[in-house]
Amino acid sequence: MLTGGRAPATLELARLFQAAGHRVLMAESLAWHLSRPSRAVAASYRVPAPRPEPAGFIRALAEIVRREHVDLLLPTCEEIYTVAAGRDELAAAGAGLVVAEPLEKLRGLHDKWLFAQRARGLGLCVPDTCCLESADDLRAALAKGDELVLKPAYSRFAARTLLPPHRTAALARLQPSPQERWVAQTYLRGRQVCTYSVAHHGRLAAHAAYPVEWTAGQGSAVSLRAIEHAAARTWVERFVAAESFTGQIAFDFVETGPGRVAALECNPRATSGVHLLAGEPGFAAAFFGPGPRVVTPGAARPAMLAAGMLLYSLPAVRSWAALRGWAATFAHSRDVVFSPRDPLPALLQLFSLAPFAAISLRHGLSLLQASTYDIEWNGERLGDGQP
Repeated sequence: MLTGGRAPATLELARLFQAAGHRVLMAESLAWHLSRPSRAVAASYRVPAPRPEPAGFIRALAEIVRREHVDLLLPTCEEIYTVAAGRDELAAAGAGLVVAEPLEKLRGLHDKWLFAQRARGLGLCVPDTCCLESADDLRAALAKGDELVLKPAYSRFAARTLLPPHRTAALARLQPSPQERWVAQTYLRGRQVCTYSVAHHGRLAAHAAYPVEWTAGQGSAVSLRAIEHAAARTWVERFVAAESFTGQIAFDFVETGPGRVAALECNPRATSGVHLLAGEPGFAAAFFGPGPRVVTPGAARPAMLAAGMLLYSLPAVRSWAALRGWAATFAHSRDVVFSPRDPLPALLQLFSLAPFAAISLRHGLSLLQASTYDIEWNGERLGDGQP
């Protein structure tokens, strides 16, 4: 069973598992979502939204686990944090394997301040990072004169990230507090590279790296091209081994020099890197345990989220050279949503955007922010015994 059917990466995983001979179930809080019409999904269950109803979300998942005798429960988006809080209840319901580390372990990766401290403690390279819990902390950080990136400790898509040079109006709206901590990181220039991996007890089972080229806004990549990147892979291998990590994990890096990278942040969940591994033999099996070799992209065709390329990247083009580059990427990449053997998710994709448009209008958010509004976790208490 997969959760997070709204995400293209989840649709890709559903198709992957179905092609490998598994019966795929989907649990999603939206009445209509991207994966719902997919031929790869045997049954789609609507469950309570995890952010406003974490206990109801876990109870609903547990009931599906009991009814369907689920062997593997794989959360893909930010609902993973709520799943992690309910691991014991899900295991008691009979879930064979819940692919989510304990919540406190995931907190240390999701929280950008805690992640930076953990990585630095392991001797791995990260930008100089400080925690902001008050206006005084912000003034002290800015007084140092360094170019700084400012972002909430819990955030996604770089939606609220402030890059230098900082505008006075933007800084005036920034109000860090102990309840909503921000981080200030030294701004590093260099090529940005992302990785996506599947690991078991600290050992990589699958791994992909790709440069950040076309994006939706400041953050999320909408085009993917597999590259070999030894420095990033070594960094990832050292981190997951030290954490004895099991599950999906992704990192954002900046190249700081030949053979050197610094990790900006960590996402312990599925990301778009899934699309570069989907056609590789053994990738589905990698979720059940490591194989004789790490699954990596072979001659994978570049991939893209066509809707993202059209809605976000094309309007950001500012020169003829950039337009030619965009057109070449669009022409030579496969759309990860469309499949000739499973066309309905692409044909009905506009309907899957409607819930996000409604949330966007209701709460004054961008479409990207709206896409995770009801599933994200920002450090709140999730249940008895949880901080």
